Amino acid sequence: MACTDSGHVAKDLPEIQAFALNDEALVNFAYAAYKKTRDLALDVAAQFYGRRPERLYYFGGSEGGREGLTMAQRFPDDYDGIVSIVPVINWVALQSAGNRTGLVQQNGGWLNAAKLALVRKAVIAACDADDGLADGVISRYEDCAKKFDAKTLRCPAGKDTGDTCLSDAQVAAIISLHTPYEFPFPLANGLTSYPGYNWGHEDQPDGMLAWVTGPKPAQFPLPDPAQQGRQWYYGNGGIRYLVARDPNYNTFDYAPDKFRERVLEISKLMDSTNPDLSAFAKHGGKLLLKDNAHDFAKSANNTIAYYKSVVTTMGRDSVDRFVRFYVNPGVSHSGAGVSGTDGSALPRAVDFLGVLDAWVTKGDAPETLAQTAQAPAPPFTVSATRPLCRYPAYPHYKGGPPNEAASFACRDAD
Repeated sequence: MACTDSGHVAKDLPEIQAFALNDEALVNFAYAAYKKTRDLALDVAAQFYGRRPERLYYFGGSEGGREGLTMAQRFPDDYDGIVSIVPVINWVALQSAGNRTGLVQQNGGWLNAAKLALVRKAVIAACDADDGLADGVISRYEDCAKKFDAKTLRCPAGKDTGDTCLSDAQVAAIISLHTPYEFPFPLANGLTSYPGYNWGHEDQPDGMLAWVTGPKPAQFPLPDPAQQGRQWYYGNGGIRYLVARDPNYNTFDYAPDKFRERVLEISKLMDSTNPDLSAFAKHGGKLLLKDNAHDFAKSANNTIAYYKSVVTTMGRDSVDRFVRFYVNPGVSHSGAGVSGTDGSALPRAVDFLGVLDAWVTKGDAPETLAQTAQAPAPPFTVSATRPLCRYPAYPHYKGGPPNEAASFACRDAD
């Protein structure tokens, strides 16, 4: 195993994005550090063991997930297999959407924890049972947007009268957060938007309170990071340091058109959205791609859109020979999630590295995977299992103990 700090040490910086003021550090973070680390690791291994490794795998989540797709796109001959989990691709649009998160919650649009719980309860009532089981998990996440209307939570006359309803400003904010952020010009690989979030699980741990709304409305200059939603914190810093290149720039005034040339430059560096993976496939590489349907750090719908673009570019039969894509309903960016009815932990654990190795070395192409919810300490007692379905299928309850995977079947939405 080889690791890298991506070309900078964050703890030594005034803000985590400040490295981007240095051009070399920015290129290292975008892609170069991972290539350098890989090549050096092979040389070290050859000198120590007298030969190079037989196989090379890349495993990463979040920013590491972006890096995994970066390897497949920029250096397709370097890895035999890649696991990319919750990848933060379409990076420039994500930061811009994160900045919007703070803007739409100004002037009375901010939603506190009680308001998020109100929304989740209403979403569960509208969408939960569509997967065959009323268990507080929105498994048909793509269909839920067609069934749930946030306007049904509007306070009388649109005025904020407490935590049992949403004001007009709050309704507009929550709808905006579930709506694509549209760019005024195409970014790398022709993308022009960043998708909104899925409905459901708004108040779960590591959910919207942590990532989207924060404990208080967005401010600038930034207070302590713990006092702000992380989307605003990361988006604000990303725009100031990577796009405006001005730590003091007030992103309340941000519009992509003001920085068009720089935005396109950063998009070319950071946006790992190239749908043509033919060189990686020709090399014999295998890709396991996984996202979490109720991730509020970034939208699972963005990974879904990327996967669809790969299928459109290369064809379903070709893609099926080297890519598997999975989406886990109900869980957050970290993979954690709880039932919206009884608070029980949702299954999330899968041995992706073992699955990848079996595919690369034995040709065992994975289909439905088994995932578990288990205690974090020995003896790691398993409390529930559930299938992890290949997209676009979801786990549909067919009868039996609801905490057992055998009680579910992977079914495509009708």
